[in-house]
Amino acid sequence: MEDPPAQQRCEFAVSSAMAAAEQGLKERENPRLADEGEEEMESEEEEEQRQQGDGSSEESSSGEEDDKECEVEIQRLEEQLSINAFDYNCHVDLIKLLRQEGELERLRHARQKMSELFPLTEEIWLDWLKDEIKIAESEALGRETVYELFEKAVKDYICPEIWLEYAQYSIGGMGDEGGIAKVRSIFERALTAVGLHMTKGSAIWDAFREFENAILGTIQPMPGAVPSSEQQKMLTEQLERIHTLFKRQLGVPLLEMESTYGEYVDWSEEPIADSVVHNYKKALQQVEKYKPYEEALLAAETPKLAEYQAYIDFEMKEGDPARIQLIFERALAENCLVPDLWAKYTQYLDRQLKVKELVLSAHDRASRNCPWTFGLWKSCILAMERHCVDHNTIAETFEKALNAGFIQAADYVEIWQSYLDYLRRRVDFTKDSSKELEELRAAFARALDYLKQEVEERFGESGDPTCSIMQIWARVEAGHCKNMQKARELWDNIMTKGNSKFANMWLEYYNLERAHGDIQHCRKALHRAVMCTSDYPEHVCEVLLTLERIEGTLEHWDTAVQKTESRLSRVSGQRAKAAEKEANLARQEEEKVEQRKRARAEKKAAKKVKKAKPGDKRKAEEEEEEDEEWGEEAAEQPSKRHKGDDKLEDDENEEMETEVGLFGRRATSMDRPKPPTTKEQPKVLHNTNKDNITVFVSNLSFNMPDPEKKLRKVFSACGEITDVRVVYNIKGTFRGYCYVEFTNEKNALDALKLDRQEINGRPMFVSPCVDKNKQPDFKVFRYSTSLEKHKLFVSGLPFACTKEEVEEIFKEHGTIKELRLVTNRSGKPKGLAYVEYENEAQASQAVIKLDGTRIKEHTISVAISNPPMRKQTEALETAQFNRPMMPQQTYGARGRGRTQVALLPRSLHRQNAPAATKTENGTPQAQSASSSGGEGEPRKLSNADFVRLLLQK
Repeated sequence: MEDPPAQQRCEFAVSSAMAAAEQGLKERENPRLADEGEEEMESEEEEEQRQQGDGSSEESSSGEEDDKECEVEIQRLEEQLSINAFDYNCHVDLIKLLRQEGELERLRHARQKMSELFPLTEEIWLDWLKDEIKIAESEALGRETVYELFEKAVKDYICPEIWLEYAQYSIGGMGDEGGIAKVRSIFERALTAVGLHMTKGSAIWDAFREFENAILGTIQPMPGAVPSSEQQKMLTEQLERIHTLFKRQLGVPLLEMESTYGEYVDWSEEPIADSVVHNYKKALQQVEKYKPYEEALLAAETPKLAEYQAYIDFEMKEGDPARIQLIFERALAENCLVPDLWAKYTQYLDRQLKVKELVLSAHDRASRNCPWTFGLWKSCILAMERHCVDHNTIAETFEKALNAGFIQAADYVEIWQSYLDYLRRRVDFTKDSSKELEELRAAFARALDYLKQEVEERFGESGDPTCSIMQIWARVEAGHCKNMQKARELWDNIMTKGNSKFANMWLEYYNLERAHGDIQHCRKALHRAVMCTSDYPEHVCEVLLTLERIEGTLEHWDTAVQKTESRLSRVSGQRAKAAEKEANLARQEEEKVEQRKRARAEKKAAKKVKKAKPGDKRKAEEEEEEDEEWGEEAAEQPSKRHKGDDKLEDDENEEMETEVGLFGRRATSMDRPKPPTTKEQPKVLHNTNKDNITVFVSNLSFNMPDPEKKLRKVFSACGEITDVRVVYNIKGTFRGYCYVEFTNEKNALDALKLDRQEINGRPMFVSPCVDKNKQPDFKVFRYSTSLEKHKLFVSGLPFACTKEEVEEIFKEHGTIKELRLVTNRSGKPKGLAYVEYENEAQASQAVIKLDGTRIKEHTISVAISNPPMRKQTEALETAQFNRPMMPQQTYGARGRGRTQVALLPRSLHRQNAPAATKTENGTPQAQSASSSGGEGEPRKLSNADFVRLLLQK
């Protein structure tokens, strides 16, 4: 035991030495603290000036106004947090304002509130600790409150600065219970946490040795004095502690460890042991392996995700658990809002380390940092169950997950399923009834109500179209509880929610009855399935017949055969009718195309043979204009658009491909090269054998001067051009598209990268030459059609808003990888945009911050890009099935003759047609038929109606 004078000398020396080290370290780590004394002097001078009356009344009034504005802003932030407690930036702004105003109690409450929801960053923790240390010193309070705060701080992230601050603060409290032993304990914990940190770990090691050296100085005997045996023992033990610290540090790969080795050589009075030198050289070799990754981190810009990922992969191959954990923690300190990184870290802890404290702490921090990611909450619940956490704690975690605000409805279904699985595993089904079983049933009922009331109101969909939760409940009731009555009630509810038309749903029900029910209910379910199924009725019929073969009587077999034959006969008839209608429609379209071809050919032949008359000139020009209009309509069809769909320009590309099919394979009378001025033969528009080295360019301006020269200049960067074949109409006017042929296939592929480049204010479409007649399903261009959590869909933008203005607004919330303003074929904006961020965390923050904001008097809508599924095929089949069969009209070789024109007056034609209204986009829409006629039929006119029409009454 140490004598009191020695301990007092030790405390005094350590306090003075560490105080100087602490002040120097603070000045290096946080330069703004270096001038703290000067700032205090400046504040005293300002106080004197205020006391002397230098401030005018106007300044005081303006200060009061500033205070009022600040208070209003604080109240606004507090109200916003009461609505959305997970607004991270709002928490940060509120804490900054409260600290600026000196509202200590409200500041402490705001920090505690934020700390409950999110792990705090190093900067926020250091400010909080500094404020609490000042309060504890000024109010002469105990140090335990600050110690508790330090313990919370070191659990959020592995932060060397906070550990160093913790150790320095504990040195000032050596007079408390624990004394030197407590300080050493904190230093040892700090070494375990951050001692392997390549760039910052040395600070902890050096501080620990400085502390032990200070203690050594207090127990050394005075010069000329002979130490007692007890003092000699203490001196030997202290020297051994310092030797051990040097040896441990030199065995750890740290940057600039050569200086540490030199310091050890100077300090030690004995030669360095060979084992220490061996470990030191081995650590130096490891430093060389780690240096490239550390240098990459130093050179990279925040958030350094790619560099950290490479470092993590390297450490995973090395296989040192402590170093793997440390590099994950370093990466997460700078990328705390990246869910994938948290998922990878927690998965490693779950499968490799399996240490309860580490695993649960990581899962808790992951769900608090990225609360919008249901997968992290799901993993957290599983980890808590795996480590036997109290049920009430797991239930509280699940409630937090429900309030986290997931991005899509399906996420709520997933988190409910995870929690219900946990509750099901708690139940002992050998008992007829138990508290756990009743809790499970109550949770199933609550889940269904929650999805119906909360999720459907928010997203407009249940997120569970197949009723998977209800299916699981039914299986639990049937398989574990032997309660088939409840299971049948649940399946009846499933079928009433639009699932009765699907064969697989009926077969699921049949399998449940087959396993836990009886044959009578199996037969009943299959009979209902035969009548209701619309997707695969043959399969259901086959299952029914198989059941009757095995279990049924002759009467049952006959009934099943009659029912299945009747059903399949109706299905076959419906399919035949649908196929016939489709064939008729296709035949009618082919006939229309052939008629147009014959008509154009006849007109062309007639112009060559027939001599021009003075009165026919204008008629010929009108016919030429009609031909031009037809061609322009084929090239300028307006595209349909769906709000929120990331395929807004797919229709435009399909139109472009239609041009390739219509014009790209052959030159018609309208699509011929510009008439040559000399007698040379016109060149072939396109050779299909050169498709691989040719690109089709469309959507160009008709008024483009000298298009061949312009396009040669544009595509010259892609490689050597063999020919540019521009398409003109009969009058020699540019038709807006052309063919560009290169010398090799690589140049043609490079040219495709110029797709959507603006030429004369219009986006130029560049696509490969593909024969649509041979490859009708070929798609040149298609945007993503699935959910993209890192991409935003923005609507409601002003048409005059530029790309730079939109980028300026959205770049405040993350790094933008791509920003695209949606335009029509002429290049005019549609008021829509897509903004792609680096990760989904940045996109989520942008949605929270920018949805509903105003830009140039326009309120914009911001949402995660989730295009609705297009059902073109289904819609086409429905339209064809419901479209009435039109009688086939046959005309002569010259088309419809004048004698076939109806002689009914035009006024009667107009009145006989059903009245039309105009929709918003100007499309005429027929009104409903009158009650006298059938559905879709015009009302027949009486004699009185004809009289009124003729008299114009």
